Parts: sequence; structure tokens; C-alpha cells
Amino acid sequence: LLRMLLYAAYTYQEYFEGTRQKLYGSKKVRIPRPELYIVYTGDRNEQPDVISLSGEFFGGEEADIEVKARVIYESDSRDIINQYIIFCRVLDEQIKIYGRTEKAIAETFCICRDKDVLSEYLVKREREVLSIMMKLFDEKYQQKLYWEGEIEDAAEKATMVAERAAAERMIKNGKLSLDEIALYVPSLSFDELKGIKAGIGL
Repeated sequence: LLRMLLYAAYTYQEYFEGTRQKLYGSKKVRIPRPELYIVYTGDRNEQPDVISLSGEFFGGEEADIEVKARVIYESDSRDIINQYIIFCRVLDEQIKIYGRTEKAIAETFCICRDKDVLSEYLVKREREVLSIMMKLFDEKYQQKLYWEGEIEDAAEKATMVAERAAAERMIKNGKLSLDEIALYVPSLSFDELKGIKAGIGL
């Protein structure tokens, strides 16, 4: 819903620029009536037909900005949207088996053609769809690596902070030499321990 809010604002901005309407003039602008939809590819269970910004984020309380979207679920229809939902489900199943690989996409294409799901489109644009999906897989993988790196960096920094605090306590206690303390705090060099000791004034 938040992405929809941003997309809608951007779309309206492009619309006003394209129609040369002035937002800061005295004349009321013409604005198309929005219709927002979310295509849901998971199991429906107790999911609602309409979701709203206030309902999702503000406990249903009225807000100055509201966004509502109708949710489209899998049905018995053979229209393009329902075929897309089935395609996404098959893809999810193949990713569980083969990971985010070209094999998962190839198996998805094969299964969907056999089931006559988006078959005409996939036959005509198989290479194009494969290229787009592999690019999406790569972007998600890179995002995963980025966040894993951020988590590792944060954990490393937290460890260093904790070991520095422990070193300060041991130095103040005075029962261990710097060589002995260095065994307990491997992230700190002997020179760093000497610097901590000098900073404490010992």
C-alpha cells in the first residue's frame, strides 16, 4: 500500500506534466479516478477483499491520508490475471526445489505450458521473460548479500564494543597483565590495550 501511494503520486505528477495542467493556478485540475488493485499469489485463507492504509498501519483509525486497494485472488477464471497467479505459484514451488536458478524458471515454463497457463505468451517471449526473471533473481541475491554484510558488520562492531568494555574492566581491576588480557579480547591488539590503559590513567 505504501508503494502504491508513492506510485500513484508519481503517476499523477507525470499525468499533470503530460496534460500541461497547472497545480498552482486558480483553476481546478482534471484528475482521473484512481483504481488500485493488488494481485495476491498466496493462499487466500481469511484474507479480505479490500485492504487500506488506515487498516494496515493505524488500527483502522481514520487518517488524513488514505489508500484503499482491492485484492485479486486466484479463481476458476482463465483470464490473464488468474493465469499470472498460477504462474507465480508454480514458480514458488520450483524455487523451493531448485533455488533461484535458471532451472527453476525453465521448469516453471514447462509446467505452465503443459497446463496452458500463459502458454501463448511464454512461447512468444520465453527468452525475454527468462532474461527479466534472471535479472530479478540476481538483484534479490545482491540485496540478500548486502543485508547479510550489514548484519555481520553490526555483529562485529557489537563484539568489539563489548570486548573493549571488558578490557577496560580488567585493566581497572589490575589483577591481570596486558598480555593476559589480550588472550580474553582477541579483537584488541597489545598497543590498543596500552592505549586504553593510558586513557584510564593507569
